Amino acid sequence: MAREDTARHWIDGEWTGSHRTSDSVDPATGAVIGTYAEADAELGQAAIDAAHRAFTDGPWRSDPMVRATALSHLADAYDRRMDEVVSTLCEENGKLRPEAGFEAHFILRALRFAAGLALQPHGRVTDTHPGRQALSIRQPVGVAGIVVPWNSPAYLCIRALAPALAAGCTAVVKMPGQAARTAALMSDILASVPELPKGAVNVLVESGSDVARLLVGSPRVPVISFTGSTATGRLVAQGAAAHFKRVGLELGGKTPHLVFADADLEAALATAVQSCTVFAGQFCMTGSRVLVQREIADDFTSALAQRLESVRPGPASDPASQIGPLIDKASVARVDALVEAAIASGAKPLVRGGPSTRPELQDGAFYHPTLLAVSDSSLPIVREETFGPVQTVQVFDTEAEAVSLANDNEYGLSACVWTRDADRPMRVARQLDAGLISVNSWANLTVEFEEGGFKSSGVGRLGGLASLEDFLEYKQITQDYAPFGG
Repeated sequence: MAREDTARHWIDGEWTGSHRTSDSVDPATGAVIGTYAEADAELGQAAIDAAHRAFTDGPWRSDPMVRATALSHLADAYDRRMDEVVSTLCEENGKLRPEAGFEAHFILRALRFAAGLALQPHGRVTDTHPGRQALSIRQPVGVAGIVVPWNSPAYLCIRALAPALAAGCTAVVKMPGQAARTAALMSDILASVPELPKGAVNVLVESGSDVARLLVGSPRVPVISFTGSTATGRLVAQGAAAHFKRVGLELGGKTPHLVFADADLEAALATAVQSCTVFAGQFCMTGSRVLVQREIADDFTSALAQRLESVRPGPASDPASQIGPLIDKASVARVDALVEAAIASGAKPLVRGGPSTRPELQDGAFYHPTLLAVSDSSLPIVREETFGPVQTVQVFDTEAEAVSLANDNEYGLSACVWTRDADRPMRVARQLDAGLISVNSWANLTVEFEEGGFKSSGVGRLGGLASLEDFLEYKQITQDYAPFGG
């Protein structure tokens, strides 16, 4: 599909337009970079029907070697076009080029790992007593509805799609309008893999929620994989309950850095800044809370403030840029209002960032990082996901207090422990209510291991061996037979 065309949907192996179109906008400049077709419920139903036919009528669900080959070749196809993936993320998503590359490199690893999983749908068999055998087999559930967020659309789509395909499911993928160009490129890549049956993967784009609601409510879509906000995740779970659907949810986060006095402070400082500025803080694992031990609190906080103050906003086209734009100007206003409310409630601004004042950035959605000192854990800025480059700092005295502060939150997606002590990382990690613990690092994701959250950060796991579980059903089969010597 040519880049200058209106980005269209990919349904039943065909490019499909629609009556309504919207503009794709570069968040760094505010310039219109293209248009995309807006999906509606009618197109959503066509995609569901296509996915259902591909699941019921063909060999896809019953031939693991075909699935493994398709996933492997899909990885190769992405590899050949990785520069396009990165460039599209920079232009449409506002990511700096290293950040877009960081996101994109997970795609190949996830697809190749899933290709291996496709060949491992093993069940169990045993003789329960003489003359009777029992089998437990695993088989694909059916059509998977995959709802993708805008903040890391290229990888977060593949993170759910790859295990769904490996399990033998077919899929309807709902992409957000802010990722329409990414969706069109992904569809073009999918179309280049001959082993993927017609209708096995269908990709639609919408800025609203009609398709998403249809996927959640349709009895023909027995599993939903959703990545997004906790508030929307609750609505998805409630809607899916009507049909007792399987639901995988990766939701919000409020990642704390626990910085102990014996930590490598230079490494902790550099990573704390990175964790606030990567993707402009629009990341479910943004390091938005810094908990620092009292002995080093003044020096660490002062150094952190100096570094955040010097961060340079700018577009991906400028190699000197250190933080890209938020997704749109509405997000700039939203984040700034949250900061103002926090200050009015008693938070102390150590670095009062805000909308960029550089004239050349005025048309973009740039926001300079903000650092707030807080002593009250009940403030919304501490408890709620900001989804922007804002950090809070709190001081603790003991290890037990650090754990208590870290866990005093409804979210539990990730956490970081900074210390040179040999025993403390494992001791503290086992007490933290979070699905990913990074020791002397941040967001240290590994595709080959399970990823997901505790508490309001979601249910289910993607990545690792457990990534298949949402997409597989267990079935017990027993058979009586004549025993030996009978």
